Formats: sequence, C-alpha cells, structure tokens
Amino acid sequence: MSRSDRLFRLLQALRSLPAPVTAAQLASETGVSVRSTYRDIDSLRASGAEIGGERGYGYTLIEDGTLPPQTFTRMEIEALMLGLAEVKHMGDPALTAAANAVLGKVAATLPSLSQQHLLHAVSQVHHFYERYPPLPDMAMIRTACWREEALEIGYKDREGAVTSRTIWPLAIVYLDRLLVVLARCCLREDFRMFRADRITAVALAGSSFRPKRVALLREYQAGLDAKRAEQAA
Repeated sequence: MSRSDRLFRLLQALRSLPAPVTAAQLASETGVSVRSTYRDIDSLRASGAEIGGERGYGYTLIEDGTLPPQTFTRMEIEALMLGLAEVKHMGDPALTAAANAVLGKVAATLPSLSQQHLLHAVSQVHHFYERYPPLPDMAMIRTACWREEALEIGYKDREGAVTSRTIWPLAIVYLDRLLVVLARCCLREDFRMFRADRITAVALAGSSFRPKRVALLREYQAGLDAKRAEQAA
C-alpha cells in the first residue's frame, strides 16, 4: 500500500470510528504498526488536518480540510435534518440554538440544488410530549464535562432525602424520556448514573480530573461489555 493510500485510510478511520480512537485501533484499520500510525498522525497534522489527542488517550478528528461540506448526498442531508430536528426537541435552549446555528452554516456552504434538498427534506420529527424538562444546571454540567472539572452536587434520592456528592462528570446521556449524568462518584468510588431532574444544586468543586475522562469512559464501556457478555453466556 502506498503512503498516500495509507494516509487516506487513516483519515477515513478517524472520520468514521467513534472518537477518541486509539493508535492501536487506527493501526488495525490501516494495517501498519502503532509506531507508523504515530508518524502518519504527525503527517496529517502537518498537511492541515486538525487532530486532537495524544499517545495513550486516543485521537479525535476536529477539522478535516480535505472534505468539502458540499459533498453531502441527498440521503445524508435527510439524516442531517432529522438529527438536528431531534436535537431541537430535547428541551435544552442551548442545544436548540446550536442546532439552528449548525443548520445555517451548512446551508450557507451548499450549492443551490442541495440547499433546495435541505429546505424540502421529507424527514420530520414531532413529539406529543416533552422529552426532557428544562434544567437550569445543564450548562454548568456540560462545561464541567468539557473541562474535566469536579462538581459538588445536591442529589435527591427516591425517598426525597438530599445528600451532597462530589462527582467527576463524564457524559450527559439522553435516554428515551430521561436525562442522566454519567459520573464517577467520589463517595462511592464507582460509576453512577445521576438523574438530572434529581440534582438540586450544582457548584464547581475547585479541582480537576484531567486527563482521566476518556480513560474512565473506556473503563465504563468495558464494564458494560463484560456484563453483556455474562448475560449472553
């Protein structure tokens, strides 16, 4: 395989695999050694691709200048419209504003025919109920996830008793009709799913757990996979 073909396959793997992608995964996709993968990542960065991450934590393709935005197929436009419409129905004003901004940016870069496809997409979303109630603390929780900062929260249990917890917020999970915060609970020293509607107060704890978030998410996913394997056996 030529070097240019290998770099193309590496770029495609970064586009398609769930981020962050480890060097071992990328090496398996491209058929080279992990050491060669590190060199190829450096080559892609030097050619203009913005790739976040580092050795030991995985890589994320942040910006790919080789893929022009106007290359969407009509089915891809339908998927895009469907996904953005679903985001708008989540009850989060910040996400709604972001979805509208994405739609405007995409529309501005499409050729005229694709813009018509965007305006007249056949895929629609409608909910007869509110999926997630507006929660004022979600902006702080989301920012803490991004910045890998610990939070002090008040949490109400099923009986209504409120306790104080220090957590490392890892992800916000949108279930069918329930919004939960996946976190590492410092009290239990284990992973916990906190219902967002039971969080009564949120404040920054003043400490960081960077750069553990990605590794902890992998650990959590590995635990889920192990449980599924046990149930299937």
